[in-house]
Amino acid sequence: MQHSPLSSKPHFEVLDGLRGVAAIMVLLFHIFETYNIVNKAPLLVGHGYLAVDFFFALSGFVIGYAYDDRWGRLSVRDFLKRRVIRLHPMVVAGMLLGAALFYFGASPEYALIAGTPVWKMALYLLLGLLLIPTPPSADIRGWQETYTLDAPCWSLFFEYIANILYALFIRRFSKVALAVLVALAAGAVLLVTIAHGSVIGGWVLSAKHMGIGFTRLIFPFFAGLLLYRIGKLPRVRKGFLWCSLILVAVLATPSIGGLEHTYKNGLFEAFAILIVFPAIVYLGAGSKVKSARAASLCKLLGDISYPVYLVNYPIIYIFTGWISKTKYSLAESWEMATLVFVATIALSYALLRWYDIPVRRWLAKRN
Repeated sequence: MQHSPLSSKPHFEVLDGLRGVAAIMVLLFHIFETYNIVNKAPLLVGHGYLAVDFFFALSGFVIGYAYDDRWGRLSVRDFLKRRVIRLHPMVVAGMLLGAALFYFGASPEYALIAGTPVWKMALYLLLGLLLIPTPPSADIRGWQETYTLDAPCWSLFFEYIANILYALFIRRFSKVALAVLVALAAGAVLLVTIAHGSVIGGWVLSAKHMGIGFTRLIFPFFAGLLLYRIGKLPRVRKGFLWCSLILVAVLATPSIGGLEHTYKNGLFEAFAILIVFPAIVYLGAGSKVKSARAASLCKLLGDISYPVYLVNYPIIYIFTGWISKTKYSLAESWEMATLVFVATIALSYALLRWYDIPVRRWLAKRN
């Protein structure tokens, strides 16, 4: 298959599949987190939030693969336009869905919703569509999120920052300079994980959360870029299977020390972010799938991963509100939990096929 100089390159099939596995684990984490928040039940998929750090590592590797050899033919403006076309349609979909479902989440858990006028919610919709974060003082739900209509957009805010840093400065870094940046960022990860017992944070517009957010961004994203530039990818038999199992095992591991997030838990998270996730990306990039069925599965998982990540939380808000009213346990409401899972996957696929792909194609033709 031939490609024009600036057309999309072939994808790494296994990395696409792993992105989908991580997105599904995020969805499961959010479902189980509901019972933990409301009923103080044990948190299943205890480190599901680390999927964000894995996504950043994947993004850095893929950005390097897709664009490192295009500078000179591609301007910074063109690069940023391509990234907006790739990322922003689903941001818009997630925000619109969050706005449409906002008032259905009114509940004891979200005490501020009932008293929020429509004009104020519409204002936060506009800010969210532009990916402008809001401070805790402007909260209209009760969780102090930077994007109260669709909380996971906080990581897209940082993703855009990483893309801007790459385009303006870091694409010019030598391997040595990039390695120094990655080493310094690794030290920051260790400091945060040991000091706080976890890297949980990034979705509140405060000094602490922004510091954690940048720490979670800089190491994995630019470590992924460095891995691409190192090259010499190993060939791994059944790489998708083994990498998926390792990824699921890390994300499903219970928090060490429970909600206290002890330094032991911090060391586990540091090990996952600094060692395991880069290794999964590196091994996954060098792996191939042999059967057409496996290739189709990886493609499907990769295709729905981004929609699943960005549309799951507006649905989770309603689910969390319902559980906060009923106080049902997982055993008492597993049917509803299953419905939330299935509905999120189905909606994600529908948005991918009938919204995201057509809109991105239309925008690409106009640009």
